[in-house]
Amino acid sequence: MSPRERKPPWLKVAAPGGEEYSRVKGTLVSLRLHTVCQEAHCPNVGECWGEGTATVILLGDTCTRGCRFCAVTSGHPSPPDPSEPASVAEAVRRLGLRYVVLTMVNRDDLPDGGAGHVAETIRRLHESGDGLLVEALVGDFAGRREDVHRVVDARPEVFAHNVEVVRRVTRAVRDARCSYDRSLQVLRWAKERAPERFVKSSIMVGAGETDAEVTEALRDLRSAGVDLVTIGQYLRPSDKHLRVDRYVEPAVFDDYREQALELGFEFAASGPLVRSSYRAAEVFVRARARA
Repeated sequence: MSPRERKPPWLKVAAPGGEEYSRVKGTLVSLRLHTVCQEAHCPNVGECWGEGTATVILLGDTCTRGCRFCAVTSGHPSPPDPSEPASVAEAVRRLGLRYVVLTMVNRDDLPDGGAGHVAETIRRLHESGDGLLVEALVGDFAGRREDVHRVVDARPEVFAHNVEVVRRVTRAVRDARCSYDRSLQVLRWAKERAPERFVKSSIMVGAGETDAEVTEALRDLRSAGVDLVTIGQYLRPSDKHLRVDRYVEPAVFDDYREQALELGFEFAASGPLVRSSYRAAEVFVRARARA
């Protein structure tokens, strides 16, 4: 299915713009920060930036892995910028954020996969202001428990790692260095390390899975200790990427959400335009933190 073919009406979004959108964009550009909003062609960039929120990509804009669904550049990245943690903290200060989502490119070229850099950024953010909540959406660190613990020990309010797709299609969709079972193990390690904090994951649909396999993936995530889950429609970034297998109707997403809540997830966001860094999840975590 070509990305030029007509998408269903429920996938249409307004073009980004407005004063707050321009302010967020200008701040990020001035500090030379990358965001998943731009790099991954997120359809919600206008809504999120218009509300003064953004998801910052750490460790550059080039990933060492090449997943077939992802628009982020794959290749040989430059060495990490040691000033980046301070720049992220400054951006958050300028934007006046109370909730910030950090994500990262995979850095298989680094001994710790970038865990120390992520942990330092979390610490800088917590030092920058009272009440700031941090969500860290990280890679699998090649399955090294000590690197997962390094991020968890920096005390993000939410530790997130995406399983991305159901088990059967993982090898066809994700880089060969990724593993469905490893992703579940990373999530399990995080929950065991800090059971009092939230663990989060995300599933894309439209990548060749069945509804029954989505249910199976939800069960697997809950068994791994995941508290928060998001489920969204895969959208093909370009002709070079994996084709969209199906456009899932909103009513089916509603059913996914009901299943997730019945399985015991504390929060589930499910819809065609839902992404892993989804503002509804932010609102839930903020409300719980204030309780």
